[in-house]
Amino acid sequence: MPTFRIAILDLYNNFRNEGMRCIYQLLSRAEAANQVTFTVDTFNVRAENQVPGLDYDIYISSGGPGSPLPSDEPWEPLYFEFIDALLAYNQTAERKKHLLAICHSFQLLSRHLGVGTVGKRKSTSFGVLPIHLTEAGEAEPVFDRLPEPFYAVDSRDYQLTDINEERMAELGATVLCLEKERPHVPLARAIMAIRFTPEVLATQFHPEADGEGMLRYMLTDERKEQVVTTYGEEKYHEMVELLSDPNTIEYTESVIVPNFLQQAIERISESVEAVER
Repeated sequence: MPTFRIAILDLYNNFRNEGMRCIYQLLSRAEAANQVTFTVDTFNVRAENQVPGLDYDIYISSGGPGSPLPSDEPWEPLYFEFIDALLAYNQTAERKKHLLAICHSFQLLSRHLGVGTVGKRKSTSFGVLPIHLTEAGEAEPVFDRLPEPFYAVDSRDYQLTDINEERMAELGATVLCLEKERPHVPLARAIMAIRFTPEVLATQFHPEADGEGMLRYMLTDERKEQVVTTYGEEKYHEMVELLSDPNTIEYTESVIVPNFLQQAIERISESVEAVER
């Protein structure tokens, strides 16, 4: 059975979260679905200044709390050195490295690669929200089978807007989807996913979120009180209703990360076969 090495970059800074559980769960399912073995290592990037080397096949960089804007935190240069090294490696290597960057990681990559403006929102975007595919998004294999619009967990105080088209063209990057339409709000729509390179995909939303687990978490007294206090009872009940619908979060979870992993496995396997020939 083929074995693939996977590195998870944990950017949660030791804060309690559901994201890591969801990532591990999807990796376990993908092993069975693709009949492969994963060797998984986790790197506590922000709390312990840990980053992986380039001796892995697939990387998943998580969401996390706090600001993605420049800081003097010691982990930041280490993280960006890793990103630069991975991109440089893929320029020449036959067996390329695949990276999925989620939420906080999406913002960090967007800032570091200079594809637009990463800044604070006027208000927090939080909930199970519709996301709209662009033409490139509709053609993106990892998004195959997603409806227009699709639903995802969105939780952010920051956003990417004002895309630098020249820089995007230089990278060969494409915008895959945008946040919900707000015709009554005279503000730019945030970018919700970018295909940076054939091997690097980043999403502002949480494609790893699972409906069942998120619903269970949302129904706890502690989480209900947090959401109702911060966002109001109407928002809480809206989230519970959408999380209960198998055509929203559960469906998105069944598509994006599984497709990303399957595509990475197939491409790595093809490159190994080509070398062996």
